[in-house]
Amino acid sequence: MSDSDCIAQALELAAEGLYRTSPNPRVGCVIADSGGLVLGRGSTQRAGGAHAEIMALRNAAECGHCVVGATAYVTLEPCAHHGRTGPCCDALVDARIARVVASIADPNPLVAGQGFARLRAAGVLVEVGSGAQAARALNMGFFSRMLRKTPWVRMKVAASLDGVTALHSGVSQWLTGPAARADGHAWRARACAVLTGIGTVLADDPRLDVRAVPTDRQPALVLVDSALQVPLDAALFGAERAVHIYAAVAPDAKRRALEERGATVSLLPDVRGKVDLVAMVRDLGRREINELHVEAGYQLNGSLLHAGCVDELLLYLAPRLVGEGFGMAQLAPLAALSQAQTLAFHSLDRVGDDVRILARLQGRDHF
Repeated sequence: MSDSDCIAQALELAAEGLYRTSPNPRVGCVIADSGGLVLGRGSTQRAGGAHAEIMALRNAAECGHCVVGATAYVTLEPCAHHGRTGPCCDALVDARIARVVASIADPNPLVAGQGFARLRAAGVLVEVGSGAQAARALNMGFFSRMLRKTPWVRMKVAASLDGVTALHSGVSQWLTGPAARADGHAWRARACAVLTGIGTVLADDPRLDVRAVPTDRQPALVLVDSALQVPLDAALFGAERAVHIYAAVAPDAKRRALEERGATVSLLPDVRGKVDLVAMVRDLGRREINELHVEAGYQLNGSLLHAGCVDELLLYLAPRLVGEGFGMAQLAPLAALSQAQTLAFHSLDRVGDDVRILARLQGRDHF
């Protein structure tokens, strides 16, 4: 296989970790000899498990292949620090890999070129750049957290073609079809955490876990609950996952009761007595949340957009006209169209009978 073929295969392996690796990046590795014969393949395991390079070296050994003088094709710079595992660059040097072709440098300040430097110092030929765009796209949340110190925030909305997300009675099930709902679960599964608001919890009592697609782990649940109104028997406590609740006030008894249920309660009030959303997003970055998936009501959606916390919209449009009801987000009226928030369409696809649009807030991916 050619270099480009090997990198393409490594990117496929990286994508296998979509629901698994967080908070670590999704990385794939292919080891091949000088003739292009693949000797080993691997992808990064769950946090604390082996990285892609180690998995590929193990796979080569299991197959009885010698990797001395071979090339390692990896979608992210091999790590150079002791974290939950040892440095992958040292493992490649010890295995006497002669050449490393990497898609992109690791944005983690603990690595950030040091892996390449150590490989070169050991006499390994290093080439960088093949597949960089795809590798970064697979790890947009990881790059965001490392470079901006905040997660990549994706807001999911299901609406009718005329932009209604629920009737005034609150009824919203089901605007979109089963294929779109399953696809939404896949996007939940890839996130580190799912965020919702207390209004949604009190109205619908949702679990907001992943059920429609197989996954090795459940994303954490983040609840914006300024007055700490969440019932102790809310369905969101039913899944085995971390629960983070952000409040503006927290009566001691209620806080203790929630903490006994396993929740982490954080007080982050703003000047209006609501949760400081910007501070919350920064705090989630400190908690190693890479991708934050928002499924909330129109009021919290509007507040997040107004605060500049949203990076992209994941929008499902059903072929229905509903008429009056709640919209996608409660935003303040504009004096001129020039004041509107501008987005760029990233993709547009049919999902069952519905349409899925991925649109990014302009400039949010420039980091």
